[in-house]
Order: sequence, then C-alpha cells, then structure tokens
Amino acid sequence: MHNLRHVRLAWRLLTRDWRAGELRVLAAALVIAVGAVTAIGFFSDRLNRAMTYQSADLLGADLRLTGAEPVPAEWIRSAADHGLRHVETLDFASVVVHGDKLQLASIKAAAPGYPLRGTLRTAPALYAAETDTVDIPAPGTAWVEARILQALGLAIGARIEIGSAAFTVTRVLTYEPGRGGSFFTMAPRVLMHRDDVAATAVVQPGSRVTYSYLFAGADTDLARYQEWLKTRLGPHHRLFDVRDAGSSIGRALGRAERYLGLTSLLAVLLAGVAIAMGARRYSERHFDTAAMLRCFGATQGDLVRLFVPQFLLLGLVASAAGCALGWLTQEAVFYLLREVYPVRLPPAGLAPVAFGFFTGLLALAGFALPPLMRLRQVPPLRVIRREMAPLPPAAWLVYGSAAAAILILMWRFTGSLLLTAAVLAGSLAAAAALAAFAGALLALSRRVHRRVGVAWRFGMNNLWRRTRTSIGQILAFGLVLMAMAVIALLRTDLLNTWQTQLPPDTPNHFAFNILPQNVAAMQGFFAANRIPASDLYPMVRGRLTEINGRPVTQAVTKEDDGNEAIRRELNLTWTDTLPSDNRLVRGAWWNNTATANPVSVEEKLAKKLGIEIGDELTFSIAGSERRAQVASIRSVQWDSFHPNFYMIFPPGALDGLPATYLTSFHLEPEQKPLLTSLVRAFPAVTVLEMDQVLAQVRTILAQVTAAVELVLLFVLAAGFAVLFAVLSASLDERFHEGALLRTLGAGRRQLRAAHFAEFAVLGMLAGVLAAIGTELIAWVLYTRAFELEYRFKWPVWVLTPLAGGLLIGLAGYIGTRRVVSQSPLTVLREL
Repeated sequence: MHNLRHVRLAWRLLTRDWRAGELRVLAAALVIAVGAVTAIGFFSDRLNRAMTYQSADLLGADLRLTGAEPVPAEWIRSAADHGLRHVETLDFASVVVHGDKLQLASIKAAAPGYPLRGTLRTAPALYAAETDTVDIPAPGTAWVEARILQALGLAIGARIEIGSAAFTVTRVLTYEPGRGGSFFTMAPRVLMHRDDVAATAVVQPGSRVTYSYLFAGADTDLARYQEWLKTRLGPHHRLFDVRDAGSSIGRALGRAERYLGLTSLLAVLLAGVAIAMGARRYSERHFDTAAMLRCFGATQGDLVRLFVPQFLLLGLVASAAGCALGWLTQEAVFYLLREVYPVRLPPAGLAPVAFGFFTGLLALAGFALPPLMRLRQVPPLRVIRREMAPLPPAAWLVYGSAAAAILILMWRFTGSLLLTAAVLAGSLAAAAALAAFAGALLALSRRVHRRVGVAWRFGMNNLWRRTRTSIGQILAFGLVLMAMAVIALLRTDLLNTWQTQLPPDTPNHFAFNILPQNVAAMQGFFAANRIPASDLYPMVRGRLTEINGRPVTQAVTKEDDGNEAIRRELNLTWTDTLPSDNRLVRGAWWNNTATANPVSVEEKLAKKLGIEIGDELTFSIAGSERRAQVASIRSVQWDSFHPNFYMIFPPGALDGLPATYLTSFHLEPEQKPLLTSLVRAFPAVTVLEMDQVLAQVRTILAQVTAAVELVLLFVLAAGFAVLFAVLSASLDERFHEGALLRTLGAGRRQLRAAHFAEFAVLGMLAGVLAAIGTELIAWVLYTRAFELEYRFKWPVWVLTPLAGGLLIGLAGYIGTRRVVSQSPLTVLREL
C-alpha cells in the first residue's frame, strides 16, 4: 500500500507538470533525439542493405570463395547448414579453335543457378540489343564474348572446339557478374555448362584452375558462416564480399557507412546535450517541491520513489513516440524519393527501433539521474534559505557510467573505434581548451561594448554578468555549429569526390596487347574518330622479389599475405610524366631526383611492405633480375577507370624487354560499331567493354548520394533540439529580469533588441569556437577515416560565425518572446 501511494502521487505530479508545461521541453528533446537516432538507423540499415544487395550483382553473390583446388565437402555442407544457397564455377585458360584460327580465352564453367545475385546479359548477335537471362548455356553449347567472334570471324551457330569437345555458339555474352582478375590480363570469356568440363579433357591434375564457390543468404547467416570459415582457410584461398576494399564499390560503400555512422554519432552527442539541458531545468524547478516534501516528513528514499517513476514513464512514452516519428519520417521520405532508387528497398527491420528506444532510455537515465540525486539531497531549510547542497559524489559515478555507455553506443553507431575516438576526443579537447578561450572572448568583447548601441550593450552586459552560464551556452551552441559544419563539409566533399570520380566521359573500354609498331596508328585512329582516350602506356610483366635484399614474402604481415600485388606478377610501366590521377606523397619525380635506377611505388603497397624512400627493390622480369631504388611514393586513384600501376619506372629503365601498350577510351553508344573497325585494323588488340560495370557503379553512387543528403536533415533536427533546450533552460531567470526591467520602465521593443543582441553575440562567439573545432576534427576525419584530400577550410572561419550569429540570434529572439509578453505583475507575484 505504501508503494502504491507513491505511484499514485508520482502519477498526479507527472500529469500536473505536463499540464503546466514543465516536462514539455524534456519530452520534446527526447522525442527529437530518439526520432533522429531511429530515423538515421533506418536510413543506414535499409540503404546499406539495398546498396549491398545491388553491389552483390557485381560480385554474382553475397560471398565468394576461390582457391586453386576443390574445397572439402564439409565446407559446402556447412554452408547449407547455415541456410546459404551456393553454386560452383570453374575458371581456366584454354585455346578456342575454329578452323585454322586460334584464340586464347578464359573459360568459365558454371552450374545451374549461376549467378546467385544479378543476371547474365546476352545478345542474339554481335552488337545487337542485349537482354537479361536467368539461364546458363545448355550442355554442348557456349556463349562467347564479342572479342572471340571478331578474332575468329565467327557467327552465331558456328562450332568451336575447346580441348577435346566441340560446342555450338548460341549467344553473345555481354555482361557477367563477378568477373574477376585484372582488367589488363583478362582474356575474352567463354561461358559453358559445368557438366561439359570433363569432355574437354583440359582440366587435369596440375592444371591451373580457379575453383569459385558462390554463396548467398541472409546477412546473419553469412556472418556466422564467414566466422566459421575463416579459421579453416588455407594460404591459397581467398574470400571476397561486396565490400572488398579493392573495388570502387567497396570504397563507396565504406565511405557511405562511415558517413552515416558519423552522423549518428553527432546526433547522439547533440541529443545528450539537449536532454541534459531539459533535465537540468526540470530538476531546478522542483527543488522547492522537494524541500517542502522534506518538511512534511518525506525521506530521501521517498523522493527517489516519487521522481524516478515519473522519469521512467516519461522515458518510455517519449522514446516510443520518437521511434514512431523516426519510422514515419523515413517511410515518408523514401516514398517521396521512390523514383531515385531503381531497386526495391528492403523492408524496415526492428533493430533500429530497439536501438533507438534503448538509446533514449540510456541517455535519459544518464543525464537525468544526477539532477534527481540532487533532489534527493535538498535540505528542508531551502524553504527559507535559498541554498543548494553540492552535487553528491554518487552523481559523478552516474555521470561516468552514462559517459561510458554512450561511448559504447557511439562505437556501435560508427563501427570504428578510430572514428569514434577521433570525434569524441576532438570534441572533448575542443570543449576543454575552448572553454577558456570562450572566457577570453567574453573579456575581449568588453572593449567594444562602448562603441555599440544601448540594446547591444545591455545584451553583452548580460553575458558578462553570467560568465559561467554564458561559457556553457557558447560551448553548447559551438557543439551544434561544429556538428553541422563537419557534416556539411563531409557531405560536400564526398559528393564532389563521387561526382568527379565517374564523370560522363569516364573511359568505358580498355584496349591492351597493343604492339609497339601499332602505337602511332592507334593514336591516329582515336584522333580520326574523335574518341577521347587516355595516354598509351607501355607494359611489361614482372614480379617484386626482394626489398633491400630480403625476400618480399618475409615483409608481408600475416593479415596481408593474400595481397594480389605480392602473389602475382605486376604490370610495370615507364613514363616521363606523372599520370593525371596520381599524386606524389613523398619523394621527387625523375626531373628532380639524383637517385640511380629510380622507381615510383604506390602508397598503400609501400605501407603494407614497409617500403620507404631510398629502399632497393629487386624485380624478376622475363627471366632476368632488375634492381631499382625507390625515388617517390604515389597515391593512386584506382577507381578512375584509367590505366594505373603499382610501379612506374623512368623511360629507358626497362629497355630491351618485350612490351605491349594499353590505354582506356570512352565510346558513346552510337560509336559502338567503331569497335569492329578497331579490331579489324589491329587484330592483336584485345578490347574490354566496361559499360555495364560503370552503369551499376553510377547507380550505387546515386543511392549513396541520396543517403548523404537525407541524413543531414536529422543532424540539423538534433541541433535545433539543443537550441530549444538551451533557450528554455534560461527562461525562468529571464522572466524575472524582464519583469523587473519593465517595472523600471524598459519597453518591449528595447528588451527584444537586447535579447537578439545577446544571442547574436553568443552565436558569433560559438561560431568562432566551432570553426576551430571543425578544422581540427575535419583534419583527423579527412586524413584518417575517409581518405580524402585535406585543405584548409577557410569558408568555415567566415561562414560559421556569421551563420551562428544570425541563426542563434533569431532563435533567441523568437524563443524569448514570452518574456516580454507576460505581465510583470504576474511574474513578480510568483517570486
């Protein structure tokens, strides 16, 4: 009965406070915070799953395992036990024969069900309209790429021989998901049925064959199977998924996930500030109530049992409302932008709702319990003496626990400890260092107050009179502006990166095996037909064998022992100029170095192998050894669809070695017939078409762009929640000040001007602090998390203070209208 009375009293106080508006600030902050977190969770979950599904089309599956030998049958049974679908393919090189003509080809033998993701595309004749298909070639037939038809002079219906078997060509293969290997080493493809491999007698013990096992299924099943499989993989196995860091899709998805995680992280930080402000105002307004209850005999335990149920009920209702708001918002936005997404989005799951709900309760508990513990410590004498006991030590323990829990939540949002630590450390360091700087700015502002009008002097005097409160407000507003500036900067630079990554004239064809004697004629062909093409680069094949006399395999860490650049021969080239999409990171180019036998190394490979300027590299090329000294290290834009290389030598360094040339070029659809003329003019040239890959990459980048645009809105909403909470937290004091000033003769217009001036100065000072914090955090994120080129962000230093002054000044002007509209007599009677 005793506990029941506490619950009833708590309910009555809760309903009374709600009707009086006491809880609306706190509830609004919590609803907006949970709504933002939930909506971002939905966006991240649905868009990532949609982009992952579509990216899987390029891989042909959700997961691909390759090896030089068949995998144990236990692995396949385990995949089925984990609920995964699977299909097997074989890749091997063989000669395709037609009459007296020969063509080296890459043969793929696929079982029914291939591919598990995406579709094959074929055409009934050379350069005819292509169509999607869910079938594979029937036994005894083959589908071939256009290059084989051109090289062998074939027509649909012709017979070709592969090993000991003959096949009828029934379709032209135009697109195949999961096409592996380097662009410059892929022979033209032949697709055949898996059951026909034995008849060819090509695959024998010791043959160079790549066995591929494709898997598809639910994300959780795939994750469990990957964990089971990774401990059993041998050195000759390789495991790929749609986020393979070597692909442009993997980089786009990785950056998108980091951006969405960052927005979630900043939303949580802003939500915490808003909830803290609302909880503090609520508790301060209940100090007198707690003191009166203590006078009537209530114990400290009674106060806890009275106020905790109120906050618990408030948290449950507000968190539920925030989750509903987040779900409705993302559903509405996805509906309005349904034409942007060419694929059907997966349905919303329950995980974002559960996580948003839990985040709301945790944030409320972390920031509301310390003020509640102060209510528990309110002395009865407060009814007479306006004193307040200091914050009890137990409250600091609660603050510490809440901070640790929120740190874990941030880690969950970003999936990156480095990203979480960078933003959090940057924010805390900025807050600690800039708090003193804010005080200094307030002191410096005293020198200008005599040169401004009465309203501005009055507003600035308010800031100096409440120095501690003003510094806290500057930091809160600075955090809001800093979060918005960081997100806006990343949004702009990410979009610019993605838009410039694949411009309309991006090369969609590669031409390689160009003979040296045909280089001038090839350039003339491009010029005569107005075909935009990259430079023609010579290419020889070589393997890096030693670094400073030490075998290269000893320089590779266990995590990188499957790196393609180490396990196979590299494409080596020479040029006298730095390629346009390469940038020198360290060292100097040929005309500025005295290094003997110089070579330039790609940055990421150099980092993995510990290669530094001045190191000696040994290469095995065409049966001979060549040594070179590292003169420079370059960053390379691998996803530019231009020819790029791990190693570049100066002209003359590889003289005497057999070389062919390669280039990339762009063809419009109406120029496609020129390919036939090109192949006829240069029979040895191999042309690789990349149109389908480019189209799919552009589609995925468009979806990523839409996600980046949309989640920015929720960070802004969380920022406005902080503004609302900060303004509301100081309303009580402003009511009393306004009543006194109006009693002494101040007019409403004068008070409103003073409020605008006060908040405008607050906003400008917060903008200066935000610019400093933004510059520091942006440098860390650009260089460490997003792999973007960093430059000094001078617009931030101009726009952020101006935007802060205008935005916060207007918000303060609007938020304090009630101060001048309420009767002074009514306010003074409440004192």
